[in-house]
Amino acid sequence: MLNISKSVLNRKVDLSDYKAVIRVSHRRHYKHFNRFLVVFAVIFVIILFLPWTQNVSGKGFLTTLTPDQRPQTIQSPIPGRIEKWFVREGDFVEKGDTILHISEIKNEYFDPNLVQRTGQQIKAKEMSVTSYQEKVKALDAQIAALTTERALKLEQARNKLLQAKLKVESDSIDFEAAKTNILIAQRQFDRTTQLESEGLKAVTDVEEKRLKLQETQAKIISQENKLLASKNEVLNAQVEITRVEAEYADKISKARSEKFTAQSNQFDSEAQVTKLENEFTNYSIRNDLYYIRAPQTGFINKAIQGGIGETFKEGDRLVGIMPAKYDMAVETFVEPIDLPLIHLGEKVRIQFDGWPVIIFSGWPNVSYGTYGGVVVAIETFISDNGKYRILLAPDPEDHPWPKDLRVGSGANTIALLEDVPIWFELWRQLNGFPPNYYQPENNSANAAKK
Repeated sequence: MLNISKSVLNRKVDLSDYKAVIRVSHRRHYKHFNRFLVVFAVIFVIILFLPWTQNVSGKGFLTTLTPDQRPQTIQSPIPGRIEKWFVREGDFVEKGDTILHISEIKNEYFDPNLVQRTGQQIKAKEMSVTSYQEKVKALDAQIAALTTERALKLEQARNKLLQAKLKVESDSIDFEAAKTNILIAQRQFDRTTQLESEGLKAVTDVEEKRLKLQETQAKIISQENKLLASKNEVLNAQVEITRVEAEYADKISKARSEKFTAQSNQFDSEAQVTKLENEFTNYSIRNDLYYIRAPQTGFINKAIQGGIGETFKEGDRLVGIMPAKYDMAVETFVEPIDLPLIHLGEKVRIQFDGWPVIIFSGWPNVSYGTYGGVVVAIETFISDNGKYRILLAPDPEDHPWPKDLRVGSGANTIALLEDVPIWFELWRQLNGFPPNYYQPENNSANAAKK
């Protein structure tokens, strides 16, 4: 009853005869309840002053310590069509084992003898290069022979020029001698004529001297003609030298032009040989790519491309593989406000999904079922989920992680900070303040040394 009526029932009706009223009415329980409240209040006050370890919690999942140990997909660098599968999902494969066989879908690679034909083209071009090399050698020999022949011809022409000059000197001397002879013959003729007029010489003597004078005159004209002919031979010898130089310069230039043409063709053939060798190597490697092999030892997780005859493009994922050997790690995420509180080498407690655990986040000593971890990497750029990524490795000083853990399962992490009273932690939580700025002891010591 609410006891709001003006008529008081307990004054008109006697309730003491009822057992329920007797049991409820007595006041002995107030004494025990008050004691309980006092004890509870004392315990609560004591608890408020107990130490509490501040922490930064995060949620993540299991991964591997190094990128090459994480699950991966196998892609084909070339487009193709699936011809045959050699494995099933869940199979264990060694590194280099064949997973599937593919065939070509581009028409320029349909020829099954493409590699052999390319090798034949390389041999033909190499023979062409050899031919051009031999032609260049022959032209070099021809140029050398023409150079030697030109030197000999020029030497011969210079000798002729020298002979002509010497003949000019000889004829000029003879011409001067003829001039002297005609002067002598003229004086003798004049003297004989004078003596004949004085009666001292006979007419026959005058006629002899006249005849001799005429012969001398004829001889000087002949000698002058020889001199002019000798000078003409000198000019001819000089012209011959010029002609020889021009003729052999033209022949040598033509031979050099043919040599350079042959060299150009040789270099072009060598470039084609290099290109064909590149294509030969590419075709050989492409033929080897028709068999998709396991990049490392592991288990086949899932066939992403299935069936027979299904086509795909280059870079498409074909099958997923999980490495057999890996070092387990935890990838967790923390809020940006808590990132300055996380440092490399710090201890972290981890709770794995599926493993029974009792967690007191502020009392790690009484927590059960958690495992130790160490911070080994802190991401310097925020992730897509708005948090920063932290990588944790097993703590070598703690008990080992369970062997049955699998990559990808969930995990909750608790990074332990400094100890504070419980009342301070409650006050901080109610006000929404971040944990106290935390600096590990070794980092503080290093900072002090610096």
